[in-house]
Formats: sequence, structure tokens, C-alpha cells
Amino acid sequence: MKIVYIIIVFICFCNLSFSQKSETGNWFMYFGNQKINSKWNWHNEVQYRNYNFIGDTNQLLLRTGIGYNLTEDNNNLLLGYGFINTQKYIPNSEQKVESNEHRIYQQFVTKQKIGRLFINHRYRIEERLIKPNFQMRFRYLLGVNIPINTKTLEKNTIYLSAYNEIFINAESPIFDRNRLYGALGYYIHKNIKIEAGFMAQTLENSDRNQFQIAIFNNLPF
Repeated sequence: MKIVYIIIVFICFCNLSFSQKSETGNWFMYFGNQKINSKWNWHNEVQYRNYNFIGDTNQLLLRTGIGYNLTEDNNNLLLGYGFINTQKYIPNSEQKVESNEHRIYQQFVTKQKIGRLFINHRYRIEERLIKPNFQMRFRYLLGVNIPINTKTLEKNTIYLSAYNEIFINAESPIFDRNRLYGALGYYIHKNIKIEAGFMAQTLENSDRNQFQIAIFNNLPF
């Protein structure tokens, strides 16, 4: 548990020092993936995104879905729904404008292990309803986890995590954004882990970075 406390305290101090000086925000995230049976699983997710460390809300994202394993643990198809509340600042103003998005998405996740590298690929298609517009977007994520103090990902394992994800729109502008992420993680339990890291996000006309604290809960029913 000391590792967990160290990660949380480190990220909190980093956020407090940077949030007042830069365009760096913070995301608090929870990801759940519960096994229904050998073939089916239930995904559930909450993300609370801030412009600063906490209290200046940018987005609240709620996502869920039902997945099906094509092969045990390595290849998963999922159909899901997301609700996203966004509070965006009006340029040159302290006021925000609020919008809600309803999102249907389909994804395929495949995993592989090469030596000490645990690699995953995620392909996702999103149908986005942001009144009065309808948009489609494609996403590809390449992620890797590397255990530090063990040879596999299990209880009490400290690990490094990294990913790159690109977002492509179905219409102009084609490029939506790119996310590059690195983190330090710790397995509290073989199915529960915590990560603290930093994400550099490149948008079409701007850049914005986020510190992130994430909890992953992958428990069977």
C-alpha cells in the first residue's frame, strides 16, 4: 500500500504546482470490467475531467457496454453507450457553455505478450450525437504494460504503462486528436490496479495536457 500512497501524493503535488501555471488539467478515472461468464463481460467507466487539479469541471464521461470474448481473454468485441457532459469556456471569458453528447460505440480489443511486454490494440468506431449534429469518429490505441519487480502482472507488481491513441473523423477535418500517455502503476490485487501518469494531447488547432489518476477493477462476478 505504500506504493499506492506514494503515487497519489506525487501526482497531487505535481497537479498543485502545474495547474496554476499551464494549460495542464487533471483526469480522475474509474474503469470496471466484470465477467458475466466465460464469453460475456460488462464494461463500466466513469471519468471526471478538470481544467485544473479539481473543481473546475471540463467533462463528466459515463460509459458502459457489453462485450463478447472471441477467444479467452485475448480478443473481445464490445457494443457500448456513452454520455458526455462538457463544460467549455467561451473564448476570452470566464463563462462556460454546456453541452451533452450521446455516443454509441463498437470496439475490438486484442492482446498479446512478447517477453515482458503486455501489448493491447484497441480499434473503436463512435457514432456521436451532439445536437443538432451527428458525427462519426475512428480511434486506434496501441498500449503496452511492462512489469518492473516481477515477470508478470500480478498482485504487488509495479509496472510501467504507455499508450498512443489517434482519433480520425469521418469527415473534414480528418485529424481530430492524438494522445500520448505514460504512467506508473501498481497491482493492489491481481484484478485491481491503480495508475498515475501524464498525457500529452495534440488537437487540430491546440495542445492540452493532463495528469491522470486511474483505478481499474477487473473482477469476476
